[in-house]
Amino acid sequence: MKAPARTTVTAALPYANGPLHIGHIAGAYLPADIHVRNLRARGKEVLFICGSDEHGAAITLRALKEGTTPQAIVDKYHAMMGKAFADFGIAFDIYHRTSSELHRKTSQEFFLQLNANGAFTENTEEQYYDVEAKQFLADRYIMGTCPHCGNPDAYGDQCERCGSALSPKDLIAPRSTLSGSTPELRPTKHWYLPMERSQLWMQEWINTGMLDGAQQHDPAEWKPQVLGQCNSWLKEGLRPRAMTRDLAWGVPVPLPGAEGKALYVWLDAPIGYISATKQWAIDHGTEWEKWWKAEDTRLLHFIGKDNIVFHCIIFPILLKEHGGFILPQNVPANEFLNLEGRKLSTSRNWAVWLHEYIERWPGRQDELRYALATILPEFKDSEFTWKDFQDKNNNELVAIIGNFVQRVFVLCNKYYDGKVPEPAASNTAQGEQDTVLWAELSAIPGKVAEEIDKFRFRDALATAMSAARLGNKYLTDTEPWKLEKTDPDRVRAVLFNGLRIAAAMSVVLEPFLPFTAQKLRTMLGLGELKWADALREGLIVPGAPIGQPEHLFKPITDAEVAAEVERLKANEPMENKPVAVGPSAPLSADHQHAQTKAAIAFEDFTKLDLRVGTITAAERVPKADKLLKLSIDVGEEAPRTIVSGIAQHFIPEELPGKQVLVLCNLEPRKMRGVESQGMVLMAEDADGKLVFVQPGREVPAGVEVR
Repeated sequence: MKAPARTTVTAALPYANGPLHIGHIAGAYLPADIHVRNLRARGKEVLFICGSDEHGAAITLRALKEGTTPQAIVDKYHAMMGKAFADFGIAFDIYHRTSSELHRKTSQEFFLQLNANGAFTENTEEQYYDVEAKQFLADRYIMGTCPHCGNPDAYGDQCERCGSALSPKDLIAPRSTLSGSTPELRPTKHWYLPMERSQLWMQEWINTGMLDGAQQHDPAEWKPQVLGQCNSWLKEGLRPRAMTRDLAWGVPVPLPGAEGKALYVWLDAPIGYISATKQWAIDHGTEWEKWWKAEDTRLLHFIGKDNIVFHCIIFPILLKEHGGFILPQNVPANEFLNLEGRKLSTSRNWAVWLHEYIERWPGRQDELRYALATILPEFKDSEFTWKDFQDKNNNELVAIIGNFVQRVFVLCNKYYDGKVPEPAASNTAQGEQDTVLWAELSAIPGKVAEEIDKFRFRDALATAMSAARLGNKYLTDTEPWKLEKTDPDRVRAVLFNGLRIAAAMSVVLEPFLPFTAQKLRTMLGLGELKWADALREGLIVPGAPIGQPEHLFKPITDAEVAAEVERLKANEPMENKPVAVGPSAPLSADHQHAQTKAAIAFEDFTKLDLRVGTITAAERVPKADKLLKLSIDVGEEAPRTIVSGIAQHFIPEELPGKQVLVLCNLEPRKMRGVESQGMVLMAEDADGKLVFVQPGREVPAGVEVR
């Protein structure tokens, strides 16, 4: 394939129903920004597109919750997210919105062209209807148990735990998110995309990169988890998917007889990339089509793993069915970021909100950009902790980058009155030392760019950091502060080289640390630099003034980190916190008079083998109304079989994945012909319903309870 003439980069449109958190940033926006900044520095033609996704059931649900209108919700969060992105240095060319008139017109025209091309079928099917709310339920208005992983809170379009794409009828025990009642099925007419028609070409395109006889992309460049999720969907067989919904909030379906119906959000939202491009072109007095239709344009979608099938299968089908559009050459989706040992959760307020971080840590955006860039979940889930944030800042930003720059500028200001020294010729040994230094440094920009092109941003950052590490080693090896009186010529050469290294750092670190790079260039008296300028001779001019020594970063204290952890815990809703049983936490009326059992010796307690187990499978025991047969991983070679009398309290399909406390050294006992190899510990609430006794956070199966 030929090198592209230009690159269109999209970052997933965030829902305008809440603020941004660090999981969003690590999933799509920081990697995209790093990639775009590097392309621009290398002189590539690139357009960086994003905007707020302002339609769909999530918006109306938020409006209902807050007692306001969907428009008020999207106006609030569109402004909040746009400001947070800009403050954090995410350099979109345009941050648009799908509630705009241009987007409505673009989406409707796209839909009408698809309809004219015969891309849809019209079907009347039974869909869930909430009798209490008196309306049909869109996918996100329905929750239930995921048939794949047992998540009891899966949505009607997707399970956010396992990433499976779903339809409302796939859910076990569905319930309305509007009223909480069980919905009923009623007939309604919709326009469907018969994706099964695209099964064959989609399989070929995903796995070989071939499209209509031409090599359109290289699947070897795609992440294995992206290909894996796509092929999992393809293996099950593509099925028709409704492209319209019974909704008042959204882009109206532009056809007669479609009153009260809106475009499906996953038809509407990705078209937002196109309408944003149109708006950018209008604003800049240029044309938009080359960014979406020219064969020499490379299209990249940066997303999180929960959006893979929509960007790799559904949207490409829509683009091809419409005709005239290029398809994505890569979709470098990231996995999920966890927080302090638990999954990020907006509903449970277990998150670090971006706008709040910027308010509490003013001028320290690069510290968070750096910490996140080192743990980007590129191939598997990763975790952010405040302690790691502190360590990365103190041990790397302060001790490596800041230390090097500080030493060079202090010495230049001390010895040369804040001017660039005139380098003197070195002796043979010293010349060889400098030659080795420049040989190592000269390889860094190309390697950083190569790793960024491969979407290996963590590796790219580590390589960029090696410039600062080399600089520190160079100063340590040469010790210019000891040579000023005995060999001033060598000192001038070393510090001149130090300023050149600092200039190179301002280039190779800029995609990751844009605010720091700008500050460093200002200290050096330099303007905007390109990638090729990193080690360009003549960039640092002898006699030119430089700035005063300045700490690029400052240490983060234990107290500052402790305050963030406490704030995180304090924001967590009470229902998610452990409840202390004692005088300060009264029990329910049914349990207030429960008597503690007789005391036992400590030695008796130590005989109990209590472990955390993870349920891997669950099924009913035949002819036993109260019994479930559970397979539980307790850290042994094979899961244990445990029979538990909980069938009247739990649905088997919702149990896999749950963690429980297990008494492992209870003598085996046969129940209904099944040998039970332990006991699951349960609690009973005030209503007599059994509840699991679970660890406070997910831990490895087999961990001993002491």
